[in-house]
Amino acid sequence: MRINQILPAASFAILAATTSMICQSAVAQATGQIQVTVTNEGNTDFTLTPLWFGFHNGNFDSFNAGATASTGLEEIAELGSVGTFNAEFAAAPGTPGDIQGVVTAPGGFAGAPVIEPGETGSGSVGIINAANYRYFNFASMLIGTNDLFIGNDNALAYEIFDMNGNFNGTNGVFEIEVFQSSLYDAGTEINDPTADGGAAFLVGATGTEGTPEGGVITLATQADLDTYTGFDTPNGLTLSDTDFDGERIATIRVSVVPEPGSLTALLALGTCGLLRRRR
Repeated sequence: MRINQILPAASFAILAATTSMICQSAVAQATGQIQVTVTNEGNTDFTLTPLWFGFHNGNFDSFNAGATASTGLEEIAELGSVGTFNAEFAAAPGTPGDIQGVVTAPGGFAGAPVIEPGETGSGSVGIINAANYRYFNFASMLIGTNDLFIGNDNALAYEIFDMNGNFNGTNGVFEIEVFQSSLYDAGTEINDPTADGGAAFLVGATGTEGTPEGGVITLATQADLDTYTGFDTPNGLTLSDTDFDGERIATIRVSVVPEPGSLTALLALGTCGLLRRRR
């Protein structure tokens, strides 16, 4: 029996209007987990370190092109380490708390859950008043380089929730495509893939060595990427393809997963399905 066979037309119209509003916000308003997945699109041989992400109220700026990298960002760009950056994020003025996490992949090498070409990783954090955590930042090192990383310079670039806490994604997903325009050189270490050059995650190189550059953050160039052509990484890859040529580096997807016990959301989603079938 279809739903419009058991409800008067007027009642159905009211239900449809009400449910339409619920459908648009059920996932956004349900308490639960924010899930972040990252796909390394595999358009080059470069691997990504576990991707740091954070939700904030618009007052946390990860970095600024033309400025000196913070200590935390330097550690991400050179070693893929997020500890200091987490502390910088938590202490940032105007940031209401520290909703942050790391996206890891199930594979990796030598116990490192890095995101290899063609691989997808995931991570999640809990929701605490989404209206106060509207914006999304991310950062990850490009393996194996000295200090190349992906991230968003503009703190307001990705508004995941609106001012009322409603999710801004399409069909339950907010998607971010990461191109070479989001690939930076931290300016903290000279690009050098030789044994004592300090490039992390290169076979035969020691990541904690290297020559300080004392520069500022700039967009990475193709010449920067080509510096590493022909060198091997510990996950068995040779960096023979280092040219993104306008192709995506990665795709980041943010979604809200309702708690299993959220009856209102489940009923709304179920009714949404009935309405879609009726149409």
